[in-house]
Amino acid sequence: MAHPSQLGLQDAASPVMEELLHFHDHTMMIMTSIGTLVTYAMVMAVLSNLTDKYILESHQIETMWTIVPAMVLVVIALPSLRILYIMDEINDPHLTVKAMGHQWYWSYEYTDYEDLTFDAYMIPTQDLTPGQFRLLETDHRVVLPMQSPIRVLVSAEDVLHSWSVPALGVKMDAVPGRLNQTSFIASRPGVFYGQCSEICGANHSFMPIVVETVPLEHFESWSSLMLEDA
Repeated sequence: MAHPSQLGLQDAASPVMEELLHFHDHTMMIMTSIGTLVTYAMVMAVLSNLTDKYILESHQIETMWTIVPAMVLVVIALPSLRILYIMDEINDPHLTVKAMGHQWYWSYEYTDYEDLTFDAYMIPTQDLTPGQFRLLETDHRVVLPMQSPIRVLVSAEDVLHSWSVPALGVKMDAVPGRLNQTSFIASRPGVFYGQCSEICGANHSFMPIVVETVPLEHFESWSSLMLEDA
């Protein structure tokens, strides 16, 4: 999860997030190179008294500063389009979870099971135990198997919400009357935190998301206990 004064993105917990991190670094290197070159050119133009008519009236330079930016845009756009297609693919998910946004909590339904549903409310600060994070912990976690394709159906019951877990590379708007879907594969076990990323009212900042990924056999044990309690 994020920590104070962090400059970079969170550590990736899914293949898609790893691709997004690589694309971010790729784009930042290009932007840094362009910024350095432009800054150097501006400083030299201000400090230098020399002029050259071949630079002031050069068709070759005009051609270059038209073609080179176009090539840079292509170099950025191609990896971006590849990642967009990867994020949009949902092939044979092993598990489907429906997340419904409410003011101001999330409710979850494991649609592959007959009666596995629960609501997830934020734990108030005074009820936190040592080691829990303020404004990020919920009374029920979304437990999912790791290394399995997971489909998440996202909608809302009242106003716009957004189901977002940065470490998994997932962010999907929850729109009343509309069912959106996203998918991910958790590459390692862990607890990953997110929050509603769409301003949805007075308590917008008090509806966190907690996803816990575990080995398949642990998930089966958890689902059996949840069905027995239901």
